[in-house]
Amino acid sequence: MPAFEKDALRKKDEQRLEEMQEEIDNAEADAAGAEQAADSSEAGESQAEGGAEQQEDLSGKLDELQQQLDEKDKRYVRLQADFENFRRRSGKEREELSAVITQEILKDMLPILDNFERAMAAETKDAEAFQKGVEMIFTQFQEVLKKDGLEKIETEGQKFDPNFHQAVMRVQNPELEDDTIAQELQKGYIVKGKVIRPSMVQVVAN
Repeated sequence: MPAFEKDALRKKDEQRLEEMQEEIDNAEADAAGAEQAADSSEAGESQAEGGAEQQEDLSGKLDELQQQLDEKDKRYVRLQADFENFRRRSGKEREELSAVITQEILKDMLPILDNFERAMAAETKDAEAFQKGVEMIFTQFQEVLKKDGLEKIETEGQKFDPNFHQAVMRVQNPELEDDTIAQELQKGYIVKGKVIRPSMVQVVAN
């Protein structure tokens, strides 16, 4: 075979080889593109599934929070109802207790009332005996008040204290220090530590 024919055949084979290689490269490129597209599709599906799962989680959390809120609302309503019942019950108990205390005090006063009635009904011209009877009733009355917690506020020789005394007059007395109580004009009383009436007094102011 002449040399020029061999060269022509070689060039033709090389060209055919290049075409085949190009076809192979194109086929590989198409396969790679298809695979990438498939991966992208799977990724999109996975992302969509993930978004759906996240939305489902958020919906579940929202339902849980709503349930907790409903429970708290129910608890608030129950507490409010319990408080109203407690307030009514406490008010009723206070009224009942106040009535019992009033009844007990008045019950203690009845013997004094009886003695006053006897003294008023007695026909006597003995002033001394009548006075002793009144003194006995007065002593009995003091004992009843003391039993119920009444205490007299002491003023003799005491310093003026605005918590227990009410100064209605200021006087000069060189023999006493300033703010000393010079005279008690009206007795004051305490019931179980609480002042129900302060003593009306004269206070030294030299």
